[in-house]
Amino acid sequence: MLEGAALHAAREAMRLADVDPARAIPAAAAVAREARGEAAALAEQAWGHALAQCGQIDEAVTHLRRAVRLGSGAAAAESRMKLAYALVQRGRAASALREVDRAIPVLGARARAQRAVILYHLGRLDEAFQDYQSAERSLRRGTDRLSLQRVLMNRGILQAERHNFAAAVRDLQEADGIARAQGRDLVVGIIAENLGFAESQRGDVPAALAHLDRAEEIISRNGGQLAPVLEDRASLLLSVGLVGEALDHASQALAAYRREKRSLAVPQARLMLADASLLAADWTAAASHARAALRQFVRQGRDHHAAQARAVVVRAALSSGAPCRVRDADLDLMVTLLHGRPAAVQAHLDLAAVAQRRRQPARAVAFLELASRARSRGPASLRARGWYAEALLRSHTGSGSALAAVRRGLRILDENHASFVASDLRAHAATHRADLASLGLRIALDSGRPADVFEWAERGRCLLHRPVRPPDDPELAALLPQLRSTALELSGASGAAVARLEHRLVDLERQIKNRSRQLRGVAGDPASPVRPSSLDLGDRMLVEFIEVDGSLLALSVADGRLSLRTVGSVRSVAALLERVPFALRHLARRPRPDVLAFLRSTAAQLDALLLPDCDRPLVVVPTGVLHDVPWSVLPSCAGKPVVVSPSATLWHAAATRVSRPRTFAALSGPGLPGALEEAQAVAEIHDITSPPDATVDDVLKALATASTVHLAAHGKLNPDNPLFSALALHDGPLVVYDVQRLEQVPETVIMAACDVGRSVVVSGNELLGLAATFLERGVSQLIASVVPVPDAETKELMIALHRRLRGGLSPAEALAEAQQSLDRPNGFVCVGA
Repeated sequence: MLEGAALHAAREAMRLADVDPARAIPAAAAVAREARGEAAALAEQAWGHALAQCGQIDEAVTHLRRAVRLGSGAAAAESRMKLAYALVQRGRAASALREVDRAIPVLGARARAQRAVILYHLGRLDEAFQDYQSAERSLRRGTDRLSLQRVLMNRGILQAERHNFAAAVRDLQEADGIARAQGRDLVVGIIAENLGFAESQRGDVPAALAHLDRAEEIISRNGGQLAPVLEDRASLLLSVGLVGEALDHASQALAAYRREKRSLAVPQARLMLADASLLAADWTAAASHARAALRQFVRQGRDHHAAQARAVVVRAALSSGAPCRVRDADLDLMVTLLHGRPAAVQAHLDLAAVAQRRRQPARAVAFLELASRARSRGPASLRARGWYAEALLRSHTGSGSALAAVRRGLRILDENHASFVASDLRAHAATHRADLASLGLRIALDSGRPADVFEWAERGRCLLHRPVRPPDDPELAALLPQLRSTALELSGASGAAVARLEHRLVDLERQIKNRSRQLRGVAGDPASPVRPSSLDLGDRMLVEFIEVDGSLLALSVADGRLSLRTVGSVRSVAALLERVPFALRHLARRPRPDVLAFLRSTAAQLDALLLPDCDRPLVVVPTGVLHDVPWSVLPSCAGKPVVVSPSATLWHAAATRVSRPRTFAALSGPGLPGALEEAQAVAEIHDITSPPDATVDDVLKALATASTVHLAAHGKLNPDNPLFSALALHDGPLVVYDVQRLEQVPETVIMAACDVGRSVVVSGNELLGLAATFLERGVSQLIASVVPVPDAETKELMIALHRRLRGGLSPAEALAEAQQSLDRPNGFVCVGA
């Protein structure tokens, strides 16, 4: 190859390394094998840079070292800069700094910018920021737009970590404009990922998800590395309590970093797994991941990151009750290294707990004072954590109202989460309220005032927002029919088509879920919890159950009086409850006297624990394990109207809602013996007609127009993906996302379908599923079963129920009388008001 042609080809390979690294690798390799001198050095540099861009770090280091040896002057300095980047990815920060420092005298601002990147990865953020500032000033005086773009992109990430969000977005948007003007598509994708990271740090989840989705699409199209996108998405999902998905993405990121031998990123992914394991209450896994990350950070000389990992080890020990054997001096060093970083707030809280264990009250107070400083600045989650520290501090020192501090923290979180359209985001994000709500409840219990306990029992339920209806979104509206048609096709498929359709269904569910999470809504301010004195219970009794430290407590409100009692251990109640669905399933298949006696004995024991001496209509506010109790089987509930509600506040809102004139609709789905006959019998009672082949649109129209809707169809609760819990209809499933889009819902919904009365319980008392969504959207009464129901028996119960509704009884009264008239135990409950 002629020297001029070789140099031209090497320069083209270098250009490709930035915009299309996958194509640059063979192009650079071809030149490097034939060229000599300057062309060979440039080709090796392009080869190494492209390999680094594609994650092949070991090979990149080899070729970049060769480029340094072959080059001279500016060319060798350029190669040193890129070598430094590859070395820091391998976790060899000291070697990287040596290489870049040798390049600074030749390349000036560009090499200083690269040095800033290395300092950032070492956790030396202040030094990195100063280098970025110096490099930017120099580059703006020149014409090197590519180097300026890199500085802006990298400084934007640093600004986001320092919570200077407006500055971060400005830097990243300017970098994006430069990259687009230069046709650097892969870099546009990387900048989109960084914008996702910045919005994630700010707490703007919909914006962050949109940026990360765009980043994944662009980076995939251009052959770039997706592991950083996976890691950023894991961090974002963890910030809203979606632990399972966060663990999955962090595991994928860790595997990719290992596969690509990007040693610098491996311990960061391990630390992410440790954080996710903590939120999942898997203390063993959290400690294991954190210790592994700690060892690697220490080997890499990254003291600040090592301090973060050591803090997670301490937190895992505290959470599990294991001894914390770290010396006070090491704990103080950890505090020094974490100073000014978001992780410092949680570390200070943990160290305060360690000091409490060690009977060092002064140290505990000092750590709490440090943690409480976060309450005035930063994203919502950090400020709320600062108010939690302030509440603990006030509780320890008696220096102010601890409950007022808890309320401030909860309000910050609730206002931040109020605009989430996706109900799974709102429900799972409630996990970050847990410590605050629990602290408020403990303080209230210590006060001995039942009214305070009632307030904090309600605040812990977080069901106080007005419903958020998703905006009309064409993309979401187009995806739902595709989901239905695919599910319908799958139900009749066989052979190889099954796997193809299952894959298509999973992909559609992913698209629907992601799109829903990116939508924004406008919700009103969080409502205040209802006061016991405001509850118009009449002759009813309201019983609200609370879990505290493994014990179950019950608050009762009746005749204007409020009382508090201990029920027993959660474990013993849960053990009894496990027997009930077992007995009901057996009785549904074949009535047996011994099983019936077993059920009655179990129900009597539960009754004595949960509802002693109760002889009046009930409003039950369950918690945890009590959400799926078929209350009608308990002796105290037999023949009496019983309403189950997720919170007293929600019950009060529904009970005081102005009623609409009663209009009825009855519809049925396919494949359920007797469903059509049941719907037609119900329709005959109310002098209406029932369509024989009801579609999703038929049901949605009925839900939007009738005040009482009866649905007889196969139901499915999806415990792993509750927003895809469904009712089977003739053109496919009706899912939660369909219900969420309704502008108006009925007052009463009756679902004569197995299992859809149950909800998935997350974050303590947050509910997800069809039943929960109907209530969230404003349905006042929902009648459904919390256990599987035999099809043949449902028709008889539903006819008895509707005859009583036609006679003017309320849904709860009609259900109670219908159940008693059949004298056969079943799992139907009335939820709402």
